[in-house]
Amino acid sequence: MQYGPIVKATFISRPNRFIAHVNIKGQKTVVHVKNTGRCKELLQPGAVVYLEESTNPARKTPYDLIAVEKVTQRGTILVNMDSQAPNKVAAEWIRANKRRFPKLQLVRPEFTFGNSRFDFYIEFNGRKMFLEVKGVTLEHDGFATFPDAPTERGIKHLTELTRIKSEQMTAENGTPYECGVLFLIQMKGCKRFGPDDKIHPEFGKALRGAQKAGVEIFVVDCKVTPDSLMADKPVDLVL
Repeated sequence: MQYGPIVKATFISRPNRFIAHVNIKGQKTVVHVKNTGRCKELLQPGAVVYLEESTNPARKTPYDLIAVEKVTQRGTILVNMDSQAPNKVAAEWIRANKRRFPKLQLVRPEFTFGNSRFDFYIEFNGRKMFLEVKGVTLEHDGFATFPDAPTERGIKHLTELTRIKSEQMTAENGTPYECGVLFLIQMKGCKRFGPDDKIHPEFGKALRGAQKAGVEIFVVDCKVTPDSLMADKPVDLVL
């Protein structure tokens, strides 16, 4: 996916989940943060951040904060922290992944099934799949983890996918539903990925249960530039 015009700035502070104070060429500016998560390990005072300029002149905040440079012992990593980006990138990844989704027929976002709304419903080669997408911005020494805060919503989706597989639910024509979760790591440089059991052990338990039930787990990192984000290579899953 491609962003519009980008401005480089320096992070100052984040008074609440929705806005941040940044320094743009010596001028303190209030910007919108496109991620309501904590992101404390990313948004450190003095960090270099990247802002997308809004095309709406009526907006109170003229920019969206979308990416940040994270300084580590391995060097500086550019992390995309736009929580709206993973689904857009996932749609591109599905369409480009002809090996996993041959003869792609349908990619429908925000699909309601039972008591859940999944990010995607996919039809390909006579098969049908529900796919949930999770953006990953947390890493420790090259080990990416999810979530960065407790997520009951994430557990709900895993529980529903597990139920579909465990009960061997089928479509009206008898085709069994396939289920998957895509963890999209919004950076490069991570060699492994796993659930963050310290932050939310229940999520890790639910993810392991989902895999055991037959839910497919995809983990893919991303090529990140200040104005783009693109799915790239598979990353090893550690459960």
